[in-house]
Amino acid sequence: MEIRLSSAQGRWVVLATVLGSGMALLDSTVVNVALPRIGRDLDADLAVLQWTVNAYMLTLAALILLGGALGDRYGRRRIFLLGVVWFAIGSLLCGLAPNGGVLVAARALQGVGGALLTPGSLALIQGSFHPDDRARAVGLWSGLGGVAAAVGPFIGGWLADGPGWRWVFLLNVPLAALCVPVALRHVPESRDPRAAGRFDVLGAVLGAAALGLVTYALIDATVWPGLVGVLVGAFFVLVERRRPDPMLPLSIFALRQFTAVNLVTLCVYAAFGGFFFLVALQLQVVAGYSALGAGTALLPTTVLMLLLSAKSGELGERIGPRIPLTVGPLLCAAGTMLMLRVGEGASYVRDVLPAMAVMGLGMVTLVAPLTATVLAAVDTGRAGIASGINNAAARAAGLLAVAALPLLAGMGPEAYRSAEEFGETFRRAIPMCAGVLVAGAVIAWATVRTPPLAERSHPECRINCGVSAPPLEPRVAGEDGPAA
Repeated sequence: MEIRLSSAQGRWVVLATVLGSGMALLDSTVVNVALPRIGRDLDADLAVLQWTVNAYMLTLAALILLGGALGDRYGRRRIFLLGVVWFAIGSLLCGLAPNGGVLVAARALQGVGGALLTPGSLALIQGSFHPDDRARAVGLWSGLGGVAAAVGPFIGGWLADGPGWRWVFLLNVPLAALCVPVALRHVPESRDPRAAGRFDVLGAVLGAAALGLVTYALIDATVWPGLVGVLVGAFFVLVERRRPDPMLPLSIFALRQFTAVNLVTLCVYAAFGGFFFLVALQLQVVAGYSALGAGTALLPTTVLMLLLSAKSGELGERIGPRIPLTVGPLLCAAGTMLMLRVGEGASYVRDVLPAMAVMGLGMVTLVAPLTATVLAAVDTGRAGIASGINNAAARAAGLLAVAALPLLAGMGPEAYRSAEEFGETFRRAIPMCAGVLVAGAVIAWATVRTPPLAERSHPECRINCGVSAPPLEPRVAGEDGPAA
């Protein structure tokens, strides 16, 4: 069934997918600004705050490829709706959590729901709309999703200061209650008739275990779990190499451009993850901002992304990816270092805004060309798995950065309760983020090539170049079949 975007059903399909993916996007941006309130209310140390962020990212990064495969096999609408309901239940448990342990466990459940609904939202558009309308539908979906990401810090701060941090999570429940009936009534079911073979459950479990053990070792500053995690990771690679239908087809990394761009992704999204985690705390703990003030302070980056990402994608298509992927991280590194001016009594206009504006310009410069280059690095039939791998790499990088930076900066478990202690360790951590960004720029300049103009007209690039995040997965199950 091919739906036209101009029809009433077409608008309902876009609404359902935006509501679903919007929950996950909101959740990725609203939580950081609520962390100090969560810590005070639950009497939690810094490790619990790290796990509040990372438990969600861990299960999401580890299972997102499997979630796309389930949708292709059993029906994208079915798995999307399962993810929406699962995410809502996890959100409800987060909102009712009596202590840090329950909150972390509920966040992990949320991540599972996110892994089920995230790839399905864009795949439903691909499977539902007429080919002539797919690009416009994806553009509308990504634009509205970008609005959700943009207002996330503001909403999170307002809720944390007003009704309380629990409403940061409880907000997802009415959104899910609206999404489910709309999807059931108006979104047609679709699946990939060619989806076959066994699911790589072992690969998903090993990947999650490796990430989880390494993350635990970094947060708790213990060696043995990290060593076990590395061994599990090596076993994961061995399993994926030998499986006929792996979750992570290692052969795709034989493509030099694809591997190069994913190395850049690891660097820049590790820096982004650590930067936004630390800045949300610095603005409140040291600069004395309210949660709402801190959330509002972060808005310039997402506003710039919304306004300029499409133009950045067009520029990247004209001049090739090498320059944007080199200049973008350098601009972000400059914005990161400007945050060192933010201390006690910092002025928003004089100290915070310049840093966030430069950071936003850097993100605008690099994110859209990065998205397009990942898709252009592979043939059309592998675009879905390529975007899925890149998305998972970005999330895993942020996960490990949030775990590692406090350890590397010498941040104690109670550091966020002391403005002096946190400010001192913040000044040590921020240059590390900038250094990782510079490393990403060096990798891009040394390894990313500028393809001929004919190759840069890849249809997936034109559709997705305006997406303001690592590419959400139009298809992540297999290596053949069309991508959005």
